[in-house]
Amino acid sequence: MLTGLAAAFFYLFAFIAVASAFMVIASRNPVHSVLFLILTFINAAALFLLTGAEFLAMILLVVYVGAVAVLFLFVVMMLDVDFAEMKSGALQYAPIGALVGIVLLGELVVVLGGYAFTPDLAGSVALPTPDIAARHNTAALGDILYTDYIYYFQIAGIVLLVAMIGAIVLTLHHRENIKRQSISVQVGRDPATAIEIKKVETGKGI
Repeated sequence: MLTGLAAAFFYLFAFIAVASAFMVIASRNPVHSVLFLILTFINAAALFLLTGAEFLAMILLVVYVGAVAVLFLFVVMMLDVDFAEMKSGALQYAPIGALVGIVLLGELVVVLGGYAFTPDLAGSVALPTPDIAARHNTAALGDILYTDYIYYFQIAGIVLLVAMIGAIVLTLHHRENIKRQSISVQVGRDPATAIEIKKVETGKGI
């Protein structure tokens, strides 16, 4: 009964996650897209809980739902971004996007094909999963992540940093007719340009 109930919840959370992920790219309103993204993260966290990875589920809720997705929501709501103008230039990057999609599809085919042809691959890994009674999954994940895959972890951080800088550069538009502070101009002032003396006739002042 428990196995059937767990399977039912798995299919429920998986269906909602896939449907909400599709609505992220199908919704016309960017605010609705961010809300569907939060729903996707919540269902993915529920799937992690079903597999016994409670640490990943909590991290997904705290980091992505509680910080990243909410930050996306505030940025979308506060910035005056012309999404129609941004989407108009997306066609010129379509070949590059299609090439990246083909590469990712090939990688997925290789991975799924490897598991299909060698079903005993999970039992021949160099670092088998430790017993949950001897070492809980949080400690085991830390051992693997910060020892064997530390370089990949650092590369992922660099990629995220570059993506964040790229997003800032793409969305930051300088508006004209707005007063901005220029430190170099302020420091380089001299007495001739620091003040301006005007003679006001008597009775014609402000």
